[in-house]
Amino acid sequence: MTAPRLLVLADDLIWSTRLEGQGRTLGATVQRFTASEPLLAALVAEPATPADLVAIDATARAYDAEAAVRAVAATGARVLALVQHDDPEGRASLIAAGAVRAMPYRALFERGHAILAGLLDLPVPPATSPVSTEEGA
Repeated sequence: MTAPRLLVLADDLIWSTRLEGQGRTLGATVQRFTASEPLLAALVAEPATPADLVAIDATARAYDAEAAVRAVAATGARVLALVQHDDPEGRASLIAAGAVRAMPYRALFERGHAILAGLLDLPVPPATSPVSTEEGA
């Protein structure tokens, strides 16, 4: 079975790096883009499968996020739109543009592995226990 792809469109290095790491931990193949044109070209060259997911940072300044969601969704790819805060109107417009889900980055920080695993149809890795540094432990 081929690993699903997580394609990330974001101009924020911190969040995109965190998102990429979560995707890799789950076993997805991850590609990052900072502009919508190369992302769309990649989707034309290798169309998305039902298991693939495109995560779009809707707070970016380098591209029109709603237009990117619309264009990516038009290729048949599933889109997860990420917003800065709980913004019901913004989230609704991104869903109307074609995102399967629109959520604040905070949710990704709090339960990102579970959210991405569900969207990528991958198992959530077991939590690891911190190593005890106490003597005799």
